[in-house]
Amino acid sequence: MSTHINAASAGDIAESILLPGDPLRAKFIAENYLQNARCYTDVRNMLGYTGTYKGVPVSVQGTGMGMPSMGIYSWELINEYHVRNLIRVGTAGSFHDDIRIGDIVVGLAASTDSAYAHTYDLPGTYAPCASYELLTKLQEASKETGHDFVAGNIVSCDVFYEVDENWWKRWKSMGVLAVEMEAAALYMNAAHGGANALAMMTISDHFVTGEKATKEERQEKFTEMMELALETAIK
Repeated sequence: MSTHINAASAGDIAESILLPGDPLRAKFIAENYLQNARCYTDVRNMLGYTGTYKGVPVSVQGTGMGMPSMGIYSWELINEYHVRNLIRVGTAGSFHDDIRIGDIVVGLAASTDSAYAHTYDLPGTYAPCASYELLTKLQEASKETGHDFVAGNIVSCDVFYEVDENWWKRWKSMGVLAVEMEAAALYMNAAHGGANALAMMTISDHFVTGEKATKEERQEKFTEMMELALETAIK
């Protein structure tokens, strides 16, 4: 088995998993939403837990920041631990006035400035996209929970601190809703491994207005995303 997750066996991890970048968010989800949660890995302090949510086995695993880190964890989860449904729960920066701080954005597709796709040796440009199966389940979960979301194209970027302060405006001009740093790698690995993947992010920063989520907004709004993801995972 892998040296990055190092669970005892494939059965230690459920077929459906939530993937926050922050391992402490994984711990929060396990402690507040999962029953009988146990930690199956703490390698590199990238915490992973398995428990049950409403009687259904669900895991939650920190992935770190950026596509290289997401690429490692999602690849091992899919190919070594046979995880079938992977739901990213993270944060993103909005490019549009009508998508506000605290809103949940779902990536129907993930554009990227990364060269991550080179590993697949494809004869063209690949367009990473979400699982329609998980998206359908998300729509059902949204109706049941009352937690709304906005869906569309997002962009996964390699650089957090861009030198050109107006870089995002070119993505906005193509209808891209928001920026984050992991979804494209997740979608590509899932496609290659025959798994389902869905990326949902709570807006924590706003490029148009300059707003940033407060500590209170992060605490209250992030839980809506977690609940929506968990309900999707058990359908």
